Amino acid sequence: MSAYDDSGIEQVRALLGSKPRPIGWAERRARIVEVGSAWPVADDIAFEPADAGGVPAEWSRAPGADTTRALLFLHGGGYCSGSIASHRTMAAEAGRAAGIRTLALDYRLAPEHPFPAALEDALAAWNWLTATGIAPNRIVVGGDSAGGGLSLSLRQALRSAGREGPACLWLVSPWTDLTMSGASVDDNDAIDPLLHRPYLEELAAAYVPPGVARDDPRVSPLFADLTGLPPTLVQVGADETLLDDSLRMVRAAARAEADVRAHVLPHMIHAFPLWNAVLPAARTALAEFGDFARQHLG
Repeated sequence: MSAYDDSGIEQVRALLGSKPRPIGWAERRARIVEVGSAWPVADDIAFEPADAGGVPAEWSRAPGADTTRALLFLHGGGYCSGSIASHRTMAAEAGRAAGIRTLALDYRLAPEHPFPAALEDALAAWNWLTATGIAPNRIVVGGDSAGGGLSLSLRQALRSAGREGPACLWLVSPWTDLTMSGASVDDNDAIDPLLHRPYLEELAAAYVPPGVARDDPRVSPLFADLTGLPPTLVQVGADETLLDDSLRMVRAAARAEADVRAHVLPHMIHAFPLWNAVLPAARTALAEFGDFARQHLG
């Protein structure tokens, strides 16, 4: 038997294909909560609501977590859906893997709140978190899909302001290019059960307001100057239409002489660590993140 375990992926694919894709924003938001919480959170995780600089948030903590270090977790959902509820298991188990607390953020969503609302909320949460006494070099910022892109955009905003950023970044299936210029958007269309060009175009149109170009580095951090990027771990599934969003970002970071590592997991789909309860590969990815965070947090 191979050391790599891709069991469970057909179970997840069956879950995702069990209903047609919803049409309205409210229905889509309900569906991502449904599929993201299909398996319950572990009984030993403690939760506590928080007001992170005016942004709703939630602390999660596994037994023995170091409360002097934190993961600021930004959920995926194309900037238009996703929430604390949909990503609770992923956020909590990532904190467990790293031995730290997780602060998951319920940033504002498009189309009601287009760019720059999500980035403003991430900055507000960062300011609040550091004001509580947790030093930047004790914080890892990370998330999946749009949350991965937003994590990178938050770091870029801090750098542009001349401020200290996080110790490291964790980007899972990050959406880094809202122009959808990566070849995998079409090459992987037949095998990705979640994201296809028309849907991505709809999400981008909802998030990016008139007057802002889709290749603006604040919304598509693939096109940002990545000089000085902190150590960054990128994890992505081989079966994603957004595979090239990760691979091209890693290449750009490497050209900027960043400490960046990429892990492409065979047969995995978009944001696969969401389903860590049934995917051994997802648990492998979370363990890899835990080792990475422990290595880089001050």
